[in-house]
Amino acid sequence: MTTTAVESPLLRMTQTTPTCLWNDSADPQELAAAISWGAVGATCNPVIALAALKADRATWADRITEYAAEHPTATEDEIGWAMVKRLSIEAARLLMPAFERYDGVNGRLSIQTDPRHWRDTEKLVEQAVEFSTLAPNMIVKIPVTAAGVDAFEEATYRGVSINATVSFTVPQALAVAEAVERGLRRREAEGLDVSHMGPVCTIMVGRTDDWVKVSAEKEQITVDPGIMEWAGVAVFKRAYRIYQERGYRTRLLSAAFRNHMHWSEFIGGNVVISPPFGWQKRFNASRIEPTHRLDDPVDPRIVEDLYDNFAEFRKAYDEDGLTQEEFSSYGATVRTLRQFLTANNELEAFVRDVLLPNPDK
Repeated sequence: MTTTAVESPLLRMTQTTPTCLWNDSADPQELAAAISWGAVGATCNPVIALAALKADRATWADRITEYAAEHPTATEDEIGWAMVKRLSIEAARLLMPAFERYDGVNGRLSIQTDPRHWRDTEKLVEQAVEFSTLAPNMIVKIPVTAAGVDAFEEATYRGVSINATVSFTVPQALAVAEAVERGLRRREAEGLDVSHMGPVCTIMVGRTDDWVKVSAEKEQITVDPGIMEWAGVAVFKRAYRIYQERGYRTRLLSAAFRNHMHWSEFIGGNVVISPPFGWQKRFNASRIEPTHRLDDPVDPRIVEDLYDNFAEFRKAYDEDGLTQEEFSSYGATVRTLRQFLTANNELEAFVRDVLLPNPDK
């Protein structure tokens, strides 16, 4: 059965709770459908951009060829990033009505800084400022590495709404919120406006689960497999509780979906849910009711089992589980950065195949 907008659990969520839906894709067709279900934001990164370009290869091949002709000395890398910017700008246009309706808090397109800058605060800030000018409703992704945390404060101070990415743990989420607060306070002290900014901190909950499962294999730990599905949920809910207690002005965002709990367990709070389009279709086809669950605690016995068995979960769950210097070497961070870096290489290869098709094929 085809799910209509009226039947959509996602639409009911956006209409009956403060929880927002963002689309984890900048593909125009997917974004248009997500908007019909109440989406008020979207995201782009090297992996997402590459998928969108490949999905409409003919269109993007023409654009790459045209851009290369207009910029005869541009490298494959520069052309690839030009396409990422163009994709993001086009997606941002679709979100302008929501941007105006929500006065800048929502309606933003999230564009990611070059993952190769993950060690360089200055370059992250410089690119964040540049990307923020591509459209009025841009929000810029910066990874929560040791260098990235310092970039959050400075970019925020310069008026950039940030989306913290490559983030999996409570200590990362708290470091982001504190850095953003410092940036906001610096702006306020100088009489600069902060009322239209919409910072968010992503927790890639599915990748938190993934890393716990990897550690189980590495260390030959045997627990009920269902327990490991709750790791990201427990981390997100703990971070949310602390955010509420401390009054941070950054919202949490749930991403990297592996099961329906990465949506259903976070409904009800002032947070953002950002599923890939495929997961949105699955949620809409389900019979899961979009009821308030974010304040429901994870079963203490599950948290205890995770905490007692997995040192990697303790690092993610405890406020002081990781230092800022350790963010870059945390397993989930390394795995995700490597994937983004690989996607960046594949984006270059995509451009190369358009401009220099392999004559042997």
